[in-house]
Amino acid sequence: MTATTREQCLSLDRQDPLRPLRDAFALPDGVIYLDGNSLGARPRAAAARAAQVVEQEWGEGLIRSWNTAGWFELPQRLGNLLAPLVGAGEDEVVVTDTTSVNLFKVLAAALRVQGLRSPARRVIVSERSNFPTDLYIAQGLADLLQQGYSLRLVDSPDEIDAAVRDDTAVLMLTHVNYKTGEMLDMAALTELAHARGALTVWDLAHSAGAVPVALRESGADYAVGCTYKYLNGGPGSPAFLWVAPALRDAFWQPLSGWWGHAAPFAMEPDYRPRSGVSRFLCGTQPMTSLAMVECGLEIFGRTDMQALRAKSLQLTDLFIALVEARCGHHPLTLVTPREHARRGSQVSFAHPQGYAVMQALIERGVIGDYREPRIIRFGFTPLYTGFADVWDAVEVLRDVLDSGAYEAARFQTRTAVT
Repeated sequence: MTATTREQCLSLDRQDPLRPLRDAFALPDGVIYLDGNSLGARPRAAAARAAQVVEQEWGEGLIRSWNTAGWFELPQRLGNLLAPLVGAGEDEVVVTDTTSVNLFKVLAAALRVQGLRSPARRVIVSERSNFPTDLYIAQGLADLLQQGYSLRLVDSPDEIDAAVRDDTAVLMLTHVNYKTGEMLDMAALTELAHARGALTVWDLAHSAGAVPVALRESGADYAVGCTYKYLNGGPGSPAFLWVAPALRDAFWQPLSGWWGHAAPFAMEPDYRPRSGVSRFLCGTQPMTSLAMVECGLEIFGRTDMQALRAKSLQLTDLFIALVEARCGHHPLTLVTPREHARRGSQVSFAHPQGYAVMQALIERGVIGDYREPRIIRFGFTPLYTGFADVWDAVEVLRDVLDSGAYEAARFQTRTAVT
């Protein structure tokens, strides 16, 4: 279905069963926000929750709040709220640290498992277009371990089959590519890895809260992800990790801090890991940030991932169709797959002056972002993005391109964050 008028888009918004969820977010007037794939919008409840933590729980409860306000159990409680969104079970997810730190933990754990099973397996396979931090963490871990550990990169998903060989320890992939929005077949690639004796590590940063994820059903081994994108946890909010139950207690993870200890307040000199996923905690947790994550997760309790996915595909289908119909005479190249099974919840186009085009859009109130090389990204968050938003965003894009507004000198200077 493609709307051909703005009134049709408004009609779709009126009929949208998810429309009331938009009211749960504080969206600024005059802005069409299409960058939830980089930083989600603020839940209205987040400001009051942060104030509660600072003024009451910290200000009045002081150190007592570790017990009385439930601070100590919060990483596990948030994990249980998040678990259904990624196809995990009760007490299988923990919210803690950053995606990069959590990736180091689970990748190290996976390599230790493989070191016992098949010592000759010392290669990590990934995509060259994977998010850079994932590649950097793998490179750093290989350098730390030495002993022949290395990273093997492929240039497209089609090359994964040939790259996973009898020397492969781990297949490390991002479920939805951060640049192109291409979604990989988690179940098929996990089955491939297991058939070759490899374990899988999945990065869900652009999947969690955006597309249905089935970690248990897919047979995945390890997964990490962030909460500040589609989960709307706030800037730099803590990430999460999941480990398949059969692998959780195989080893303690290398960042064996006191929060992962079986009895942290016993103050023992020797480390004893907790049982279950809580052994993947490390140090003292950031309570204010963790508390705001809950505000984003609670909104998902009012809907389900199937409903969100259906609207996401409608929004992205509409955006692609309108851009190609109204801006097709400009040098825009769609880099996001058209096939629903291969598309996440974002649409990316390449343009020779992509950075400047995006800066011109942002000045006009249409906020997306830019990634090298030449890619302008638009994220669609069904919780708060409407069909009229799509229509209006494409109209601004058309005007920016037709008028050449992006050629202005002020749009040529690169900012630190693009």
